[in-house]
Amino acid sequence: MLTKGWRDVLPFLVAMWVGETVWLSFAVAGLSAIAESFQPVFVAIKWIGVAYLLYLAWKMWFAGTDSADSELPESRSAAKMFLAGLTVTLGNPKIMMFYVALLPSIIDLNGVTLIGWLELVAAMLIVLATVQIVWMALANKARQFLKSPRAFRIANRISAGTMAGAAAAIATR
Repeated sequence: MLTKGWRDVLPFLVAMWVGETVWLSFAVAGLSAIAESFQPVFVAIKWIGVAYLLYLAWKMWFAGTDSADSELPESRSAAKMFLAGLTVTLGNPKIMMFYVALLPSIIDLNGVTLIGWLELVAAMLIVLATVQIVWMALANKARQFLKSPRAFRIANRISAGTMAGAAAAIATR
């Protein structure tokens, strides 16, 4: 986001929204037991996500500090970014457990109709999109301030550390 702008991260976010919709739908449909039976699949997806985050952290840590657009990292294809976002989101079944824990205190899950499900999905998507688009806008604004090589290196190192930390947190859960 800080190097190329919001267009590269949008497919990743859309995939996260799709993944969240899948987990919410499973929770509403009462499929948490089925998801638990596929635990090995989710563990494999989780470790793929961990490896990918560590790979990104490694690349970011050693990225050059020249902020000229011609020397910025290559843009990833929208399909690759979408698959990465989907892997990260679907590799985390705790999202559905969050919905399973939260939803019964808000609505009667036995009485959810198709319209009710669509309303839940719409509300979730509005909240996620609003929060994540605000973060995108803030990151895009920060991008304008990171013109010096030193500032760029510091931002890369902080981002790499954060990604590695996220990978470690995911790996230990």
